Amino acid sequence: MDEAQQASMQAMMEMNGPMMATHAIEDPDLAFHCGMIAHHAGAIAMAEVELKYGDDEESKAMAQKIIDAQGPEIEEMTAWIEENAGQQ
Repeated sequence: MDEAQQASMQAMMEMNGPMMATHAIEDPDLAFHCGMIAHHAGAIAMAEVELKYGDDEESKAMAQKIIDAQGPEIEEMTAWIEENAGQQ
């Protein structure tokens, strides 16, 4: 594998464990937020790989759009967890 493939695989591997662990959370709302945070973090990591190694400007623009959108969504979901975890 070349450097870009290795970076992409690393991003996916770092996302999969935390996403799968959320299946053990009994509260469906908490599981949703925790799973989506892991999913979004993985998407951001994959987008960063595209920005670093990609050549296509349209693909790079989509990667930046993902980073710009999903970073704030992670913050929103993290705030929800801080406010609601253990209350349901």
